[in-house]
Amino acid sequence: MNDFDFFTGTWDIANRWRTDFLDSGSEWEQFPGISHASRHFDGNANFDEIVFPTKGFAGLTLRLYNPDTGQWSLYWASKRTGTLFPPVAGAFKDGVGEFFGEDTYNDVPILARFRWTDITAGSAHWEQAFSTDGGATWLDNWYMDATRRP
Repeated sequence: MNDFDFFTGTWDIANRWRTDFLDSGSEWEQFPGISHASRHFDGNANFDEIVFPTKGFAGLTLRLYNPDTGQWSLYWASKRTGTLFPPVAGAFKDGVGEFFGEDTYNDVPILARFRWTDITAGSAHWEQAFSTDGGATWLDNWYMDATRRP
């Protein structure tokens, strides 16, 4: 628990994503975001809303810690779809958080991976990757570099 306490507050987010999350040859697009995150349940939950002003949409992430398993479940919801996506689950080890879950992208079954790294008091890095072969290979498709606002 308390693994996501670092994310409490307001952050400027530099995003870079592939225009097609499953195409290694697709172009990368960059755009800004602003995230507001809060701590709940004595550190066993974390919630943030991220707004992408130039993209015209927003998203929410709810992170819940299960003390029985020692695992976090992360749930993403997008303003564009109005749906809650299937969770990714995992834990932090040696300062790196890795979370995995099954989903679909454009009707293709995928395994999703979220990874948190390079966490400091003023910055953090998040990345997303998808696998279409059960985790044998991964395609990174979204990076977020967060910088804490004063």
